[in-house]
Amino acid sequence: MPSALQGALVSSTKSLTPPISGWRQWANRYPVALIALAQLFGTSLWFTPNAVLAPMLESWSFTSDSAAALGQLTSSVQGGFIVGTLALGLAGLADRFAARHLFMASCVLGALTNLALLIAPGLLSASGLRVLTGLALAGIYPIGLKLMVHTAPDRAGAALAWLVGMLVLGTALPHGLAALQLSGHFSLPWGAAIGMASLLAVAGAGLVALLPAIAPPARVTTSTKTSLLARATRGLAAWRHPGFVRGALGYFGHMWELYTLWALVPLLLTTMARLNDLSLSATQLALHSFLVIAVGGPGCVVGGWLSRTRGSLWVARLGLAGSVILTLLFVTAMQGDASYGLLLGLLALWSLMAVIDSPQFSALAAGGTPVELQASALAVMNAIGFSLSLVSIALLTPLVASQGSLLLLAILPGPLLGLLALARRVDPA
Repeated sequence: MPSALQGALVSSTKSLTPPISGWRQWANRYPVALIALAQLFGTSLWFTPNAVLAPMLESWSFTSDSAAALGQLTSSVQGGFIVGTLALGLAGLADRFAARHLFMASCVLGALTNLALLIAPGLLSASGLRVLTGLALAGIYPIGLKLMVHTAPDRAGAALAWLVGMLVLGTALPHGLAALQLSGHFSLPWGAAIGMASLLAVAGAGLVALLPAIAPPARVTTSTKTSLLARATRGLAAWRHPGFVRGALGYFGHMWELYTLWALVPLLLTTMARLNDLSLSATQLALHSFLVIAVGGPGCVVGGWLSRTRGSLWVARLGLAGSVILTLLFVTAMQGDASYGLLLGLLALWSLMAVIDSPQFSALAAGGTPVELQASALAVMNAIGFSLSLVSIALLTPLVASQGSLLLLAILPGPLLGLLALARRVDPA
């Protein structure tokens, strides 16, 4: 082959490689950012259908209560997530498979079940698909936590803060999109939004595929004489470790508060406006709801930065103590008919303090658990925490809606018990 032609072929071959090698170089340099972005893309499956609920219901000619439909779809995905995390955690499956492969497969599965909403004939079939999407999310969120802990074990609290911060922004996203749509500045067909979420989930799988290889998962040997029950509950072994127990109990108290507070935000904003003889438009209500919840995203990052110098335990205690103080201040201000601006500031600050500690509980629990059990332990912890949040929402939101803001004090046992759980220092695993 002539040298000129050979040189041209080599040159053209090299010109094809920079995009892939460039992405891999970026992944090697910034794995924490890559995992956080992949997590945001993957968990878009969680929230996007809520943002386009109204046009989706119209396409089904659904004429009943839209709030009940939202509750059914939300409960379906949450239920699937809880079942999935329990299955992954109890049986130790989350630690038996490579985290990257499990995350990628879950993203693809979730993308397919989410995309199937486009052909769902009605609410019942859509609810079934949301259960399947919840099962897929069980392989995205807790496995993302494992990837982050293994990628940055020496700064887990700071790394996890970015990941949870993305989840917070995802939670606020439906309110933000609703505000844009109601204001007329943004319009997206519901089918396009669903398709975009599925595409993002597949992109999240692609990003994780670029990650540098992490140590393979520990091989858990099982004696042939081990009972079926023992094999099915292997993930419970983490509860023998005091460090995990401390982090998990703190997390449970935190979860009693967090999602109930977020669920109550639109109701609280409406009540605050009524106390001041104000009337919030639907656009204003959606925008203020977005801001109150989204402020927790940068709050998580600030908490992660503080954990680098103060430690995860200090930040977790700060968040829980701040939640107690802000709950009392907000209830007092509501009872005193404070101005809307003051109440909005207190509510946003409460929302920030309620989530600033969230990544640190995962860091504490993971740090108190042997490496070979970390993913399963975090999955079980997530399952119990989200189950508690459903109980709290079911019990407290009707009480606050019917009896007034004074019943917000029923949130306090969560952070108080969480503080009690964090009162004793334990050695890491």
